[in-house]
Amino acid sequence: MNVRYAPGDLVEARGREWVVLPSPDDGILNVRPLLGSEEDTQRLILALERAPVRPAAFALPEVDRIDTQDGARLLADALRLSLRRGAGPFRSAAHLGVEPRAYQLVPLMMALKLSVIRMLIADDVGIGKTIEAGLIVREMLDRGTIDRFAVICPPHLVDQWVSELAEKFDIDAVAVTSARARSLERGLPASQSLFEAYPFTVVSLDYIKADGRRDDFARACPNMIIVDEAHTCVGGEKGRHQRYELLQRLAADETRQMLLLTATPHSGDEDAFDRLLSLLDKDFAHRPPAHDANAQERFRRRLVQHYVQRRRPDIVDGGWNEKRAFAQHMKTDVAYMLVGDFADFQEKVLDYCLAVTNRAGEDQGRRRLAFWGTLALMRCVGSSPAAARNALRNRLSGISDAKAIAPVIFDEIDGLADDSDVEPGTPNSEDEEVRVLKELITLAEILDSKRDRDPKIVHLKKVMKTILESDAKPVVFCRFIATAEAVGEELRKAFPTHNVEVITGVLPPEERRARIDRMDEKEKRILVATDCLSEGINLQSLFSAVIHFDLSWNPTRHQQREGRVDRYGQRARQVMSITMFGENSAIDGAVLQVIIRKAEAIQKATGIAVPMPEDNDGVTAALMQALLLRSSTKRAQLAFDFGASPARFEAKWRDAEENAKTSRARYAQGALKPEEVIPEWSKMRALNGGPQEVARFADRALKRLNAPLDRTGKVPTVHFHALPERLKERLELRGIKGTRRVAFDDDPAPNTMYVGRAHPLIAGLAEGMTEGALDPRASSFDPLGRTGAWRTNAVQEMTTLLVLRLRFKLITSGKINKLMLAEEATGIAFSGTGAGATMTGAEALALLEQEASGNLETMAITRQVTRALERYTNYHDAIAAFAEARAAVLSEDHLRLTEAARGGATVEVQAVMPADVIGLYVLLPENA
Repeated sequence: MNVRYAPGDLVEARGREWVVLPSPDDGILNVRPLLGSEEDTQRLILALERAPVRPAAFALPEVDRIDTQDGARLLADALRLSLRRGAGPFRSAAHLGVEPRAYQLVPLMMALKLSVIRMLIADDVGIGKTIEAGLIVREMLDRGTIDRFAVICPPHLVDQWVSELAEKFDIDAVAVTSARARSLERGLPASQSLFEAYPFTVVSLDYIKADGRRDDFARACPNMIIVDEAHTCVGGEKGRHQRYELLQRLAADETRQMLLLTATPHSGDEDAFDRLLSLLDKDFAHRPPAHDANAQERFRRRLVQHYVQRRRPDIVDGGWNEKRAFAQHMKTDVAYMLVGDFADFQEKVLDYCLAVTNRAGEDQGRRRLAFWGTLALMRCVGSSPAAARNALRNRLSGISDAKAIAPVIFDEIDGLADDSDVEPGTPNSEDEEVRVLKELITLAEILDSKRDRDPKIVHLKKVMKTILESDAKPVVFCRFIATAEAVGEELRKAFPTHNVEVITGVLPPEERRARIDRMDEKEKRILVATDCLSEGINLQSLFSAVIHFDLSWNPTRHQQREGRVDRYGQRARQVMSITMFGENSAIDGAVLQVIIRKAEAIQKATGIAVPMPEDNDGVTAALMQALLLRSSTKRAQLAFDFGASPARFEAKWRDAEENAKTSRARYAQGALKPEEVIPEWSKMRALNGGPQEVARFADRALKRLNAPLDRTGKVPTVHFHALPERLKERLELRGIKGTRRVAFDDDPAPNTMYVGRAHPLIAGLAEGMTEGALDPRASSFDPLGRTGAWRTNAVQEMTTLLVLRLRFKLITSGKINKLMLAEEATGIAFSGTGAGATMTGAEALALLEQEASGNLETMAITRQVTRALERYTNYHDAIAAFAEARAAVLSEDHLRLTEAARGGATVEVQAVMPADVIGLYVLLPENA
C-alpha cells in the first residue's frame, strides 16, 4: 500500500532525509534534502525506487552535542539567514542581495495585482529599472508562478544583466550571444533548444536577429520575458521592424508575461509609441480620439495598471522619503577659448567644408551626403586635432562609408552596441580638394604635436585638478578613439600618481569590463572613454564625476553618460557632471543652440528627458545654419538649399515637448502609497534578518572560523584567503577573494562591498553552519552544538528555550491555484516545568542575546539538557498552537498586501506539524 505524502512532510529515501515539496502526482515526489539547498531538489519516481520511501522524523538535539551561548546565538542566526522559502507575502525577500528602496516595490505591487503580468516600466535613467524587473521575476519564481524566463537586451547589456541577476537576485542566468551560443548548444539533443535546456537566459538582440534563430526562440520562449531598451524594438527601420515582429509573435500568446523596460517610452513618434503599448495589450494600439474625453479616461485607467513612469523628483519629493537614494547632482558648464593656431585651424576646415557643400550641385542625394560629410569632419575637428587628422586622412585616401556617416554625426541610439567611435570615412574628395586636404592634414599633425598647448586639453587639466582635490573620481567622455587616446596620454603626464585608463571601441566588451574591474584596486583613478561605455557598464561603484570633453550631438547620449555614474547605488554624496565647450567655437555653439539647450529646456519644463526628434535632414539644416551665423567671417551671407527647413526641426522639438507633457499628465502612476508598502516589507525583512542581524552573524561566524573581521581601519575588511578551503573556493567562483572592505548596511562607502543576507559570504556561512550542526559528519567547519545551558539575569526562573524551524503550506486561490512550501526560523520559551509557552517569536530568541552571568560545569549542563529533553513531549500542544497562530498572522499579512495592491490572488497559510527543534537551551537565573 502506497503512503501519500503532503508538502512539508519528512521522508527517508536513498539513505538521507528529505522535505516533501508540492509534487505533480501521487507517483512522483518532489523533494529537497533536509540538510541541502534549493539547488539539490530532486524528483523521486516511487515505483522505481529500490527501497521504499518511508516517513521520517526530525531528530531532537542530543545531550552530547553541547555548545556555548555564542554557539547558540550563531546557530539561531545561521538558521534564520539560511532559509530561502519565506512564508510572508514578499516571498522574494529571503533571496535578495540588494536592499530595495520603497519606491522600487511599486512595480512589484502592480504586478501582483495582474493575473498575467504585462508591464511597461519607464522610470528615469538610473532609478533602478533592472532592480524593479528583478524583484518581479524573483517573486514570481519564489511563488512558483514561473520556472523559466529570458531577458532580451542589446548585446552590450548582456553581461551586466547576468551579473545583476546573480549578485542581486541569486539567479544564475546564462548569456546567449553569437559568440557563446555554440558552446551552450554542445551536447544538447538535436530536438532540444538551448532555451529549453537553460531555464534562465539573457539573450542578445544581435543573436536572435537572424530568421532561424528568431523562430527557434519564439518556439521555445519561456512564459516570462523581460525586454530591456524596449523602445529600440518598435521603430520603423528594418532592424527595429524585425525585432518588433518577434515581440509581436511572443505577445500573441495571451498567457505570456512580459516586462518592457525603457527610460524613453515616447520619443515623439506616436506610431512607435502605439506599437510599444500594443505589446501590453493589442487594444492599446488604438488610442481613442482626443475629443472623446470619456473614452480617453477609460483608456487611461486601463493603461495605468500596466504602465509606471517616475521621474527623480517624484521619488525624492513624492513622500517616499528617499532623499538618500540618489547623490546630489551638480551640473556645470565650463567654457574655454580657442586661440592662435587652434582657432585658425577650425576656421580653415570650416572654409573647406562650406566649399565642398557649395560644389555639391542640385542633386538632393549628393547635397545631403555633402552636408553630412561636412558635419562629420567638423565633429572630428571640434573633438581634437588627432581626430581631425585621422578624418582628413581618411577623406584623402578615398575611404568612404556613406551609411556610417549619419550615426557618427547624430549619435544615433538604436539600442545596439555603439562602437562608432572611429573617425568617419566621408565621400571621396575631388582633385581640386587634394591640395587643401594635404595642407589641413599637415596643420592637424602640427597641432597634435603641441597637445600640451591645446586650449581644450589645458582647460581639461585645470578642471581635473580642481575636482581631484575634492576626492572626485572622474570619467572623461570623448567622441572618438584618437581623442580619447590623446587625452589619456596627457592626463597620465599631468597626474602621474593616478591610475589613468583609456577604454574605446577597439577593445572587445569583455576586456572593457575587465579593465574597469581592475581599476578598483587603485584608490586614485581616472577613466577616459568613448561612448562605447555610455551604455552597458554601470560605473557608480568606482566613479563619481562625468566630464563631457566632447559635446554629444544627441542629448540622450549626454543623459546616458551621466547615468553610468549618477544612478541608484552611487555611494558618493555628490555627483558632478561638467560640460566643456569652446566659447568661440562655431561648432560647439551650433550644437548647444540647436540640440543641447533645447533638450535641457524641455526637461526643465516637463521633468522628462525627451529624445531628439528623428529628423536628420532637419538637424543638418539647423546645424549648418547655426554654423554660418556663428562664423567669425562673413560666411553668414551665403545661402544654401539645405533640403529641409531649420524651422521644421524647431517645430518637432515643440511637438516633443507637448507630447511629453501630455504623456506625463495622462499616465502618471500615483495609486500606490508608501504607507501601504513599507510596513509590510519592513516586517518581512526583520523576520528574515536585516542589516543588523547580518552584521552580527558575520562578526561572530568569522571569529568562530579564526578569520575575524579586521577593524583596524575606518571600514571593516574581510580576509577571504583565511577562510576554510571549501568556503573560500565557493566564493572564488563568484570572484570574491583577497581582502575586501565590507559594509552591512545598504548605503556603504565608495569602494566597499555591500554584504547582505543573500551575499555568497553570508549564504555560505549560514548554510554551512546550519548543515554542520544538523549533520556534524558532513560539516566543513567546526560543527556547532545544538544544546547548552548557562546562568543569566534575563530570567527569574529556569527557562527552556527552543529554536524552531516551522514549515507552512501556502495555498494560493485565484485564476491560478498553487500549493507551495515555506519555512520560518523562530523560537519559543517555557518557564519552570510548565507546559505553557511564556515567550514566542522574536521575544523568545532575544533571550539568547542577553549576556550570560555565569557558566556551569559540564556535568550540570548535561543534567539540565537531559531533563529538558525529557520535558519536550509536554511542549507539543503549545508548539502546535504557536505554529497555528503564526499561520493565521501570515494569512492576514498576505490579505493586507492583496488589498494594498487593489486585488490579486488570495493566499491561505497552513502550519505543517511537527515543528523541527533545531536547538534546545536551558537558562538558569543567577540566584538559583
